[in-house]
Amino acid sequence: MTFRKTRRGVLPAVQLTSMMDIIFLLLFFFITTSVFSQWEYEINISLPSAQSGKVPDRLPGEIIINITKDGRVSVNQQDLTLDALRTRLDRLARYFPGQPVVIRADKATLYEDVIKVIDTCRKADIWNFSMATTEEKSDATEKQ
Repeated sequence: MTFRKTRRGVLPAVQLTSMMDIIFLLLFFFITTSVFSQWEYEINISLPSAQSGKVPDRLPGEIIINITKDGRVSVNQQDLTLDALRTRLDRLARYFPGQPVVIRADKATLYEDVIKVIDTCRKADIWNFSMATTEEKSDATEKQ
């Protein structure tokens, strides 16, 4: 008489360790990008107002070029010359064609400084750019 123990196979299980790693990496990525996207709006620039102006939702990877009253150009809180901006935009256009660029110019900025930045964008083959404005306040909003 032989008494054999029947071996039961191991039940399949889902390995959650690698899935949790991926979830934590994604969470880290989105938190980091949200912090960096807020930095661009903290620069002290008073935007001009327009009737159709509103703060749009940011697109992923969108580049924001800030122009201060005195004509300084900055990207990611780093002051750049027009040549350095051109180099950065050339690289952007080569690797990410059609990348959106937002130009935030102070309302006291000279028109000439804004045109220089627009011209630099065009020379770098970036045509998908927009100008940032704020929403025009109505009389009822100003009284409150």
